[in-house]
Amino acid sequence: MKKLVGGVVLLLVVAAVVLWVLTAPKRVSADALPPHTANLANGETLFSIGGCASCHAASKDEREKLGGGVKLTTPFGTFYGPNISPDPTDGIGRWSEADFVSAMHDGTAPDGSHLYPAFPYPSYQRMTIDDVRDLFAYLKTLPPVAGKALPHALPFPYDIRRAVGLWKLLYLDGAVFRPDPQQSEEWNRGAYLVNGPGHCGECHTPRDALGGKKESMRLAGGPDPEGKGWVPNITQKGLKDWSADDIAYLLETGMTPGFDTVGGSMADVIRNTKQLSAEDRRAIAVYLKSLPAVDGPARPAAPAGAGGAAKS
Repeated sequence: MKKLVGGVVLLLVVAAVVLWVLTAPKRVSADALPPHTANLANGETLFSIGGCASCHAASKDEREKLGGGVKLTTPFGTFYGPNISPDPTDGIGRWSEADFVSAMHDGTAPDGSHLYPAFPYPSYQRMTIDDVRDLFAYLKTLPPVAGKALPHALPFPYDIRRAVGLWKLLYLDGAVFRPDPQQSEEWNRGAYLVNGPGHCGECHTPRDALGGKKESMRLAGGPDPEGKGWVPNITQKGLKDWSADDIAYLLETGMTPGFDTVGGSMADVIRNTKQLSAEDRRAIAVYLKSLPAVDGPARPAAPAGAGGAAKS
C-alpha cells in the first residue's frame, strides 16, 4: 500500500511539473530583434486597424489618450482595458520593444505572466515583427495618461492566469501571416489586415465552450461575445449581395447598401477603419468578397417586440 501511495504521489508530482513547464509563458528576447528604423506612418495605420482606441481610450473623442478602463463583459468575467499610454508608471512607458512584441505575439506581460485572450493576441500574432515594432514606436509618441484601470473581475477558475497557458496550447499557434503567391498584392493586403491587426475573426467567428474560435466557421458570425445581440456573417453567406464597393463604403461611412447605419461595437470599428487609406479599405473588401460562403450557428428567433436587438 505504501508503494502504491508513493507511486501515485510521484505521478502527481511529475504531472504537476510537466503541466508547469507546458504552461510557462513565452517571451521574445531582445537579441532576437534585429536593427529596425520605425515607420511612424505605418504605426499609425496599424493603430487604427488594430482598434487600440476602442479598448484603451476611455473617451471616444480622445482616441489618442490610452489610459484604459474600457469595460468588456464576457461569459468568463469582466475585463478592463489597461493603460497602454507612454506613462512610465501606469502605462507602457518603461516597456522595451521585446516586452511589446512578447505581448502582441505571445500574450505575455513584461512580468512574465500570461495575458488573457480578451486582448486579441491570437490575431495579433499574425502581424510581422516590423509592423509590431512600428506600432510600438507610434504608441510612444502619444500623450502619457496617469491612472490604472480597474483589475479584471473573473470568477474561479478563470482568475488563475497560469491556466491561460493551457488555453494557449490549444489555440495559439505562433504563425505569422504568409502571403498567398497565387493571389494579388491587394488580396494579400486585405487578408493580412482582416486576419492580423484588424482581428475581425475575434468577433465574427463563433467560439467553443473554452472561448476558442471555431475555425470551421471562421467569420460566419454568431452570438456577440459581450452578449449584446448577434454578430453578422461576413463570408459570402452574409455578404453575397454586397459588392466590394459596398463593403469599402461601409468601412468608410458605416452605411450599408440598404442605407442603414451600423451600431454597437461595429460603430467603434468604423471610427477606426475610416482612418485607413482608401486602398486599405478596398483591399479588405476584395478579400472579404473572395471568401466562400460558410454557414454559422443558427440564429435564435427574436422575441416578440424585440426589434432592433440584433447587432449589425
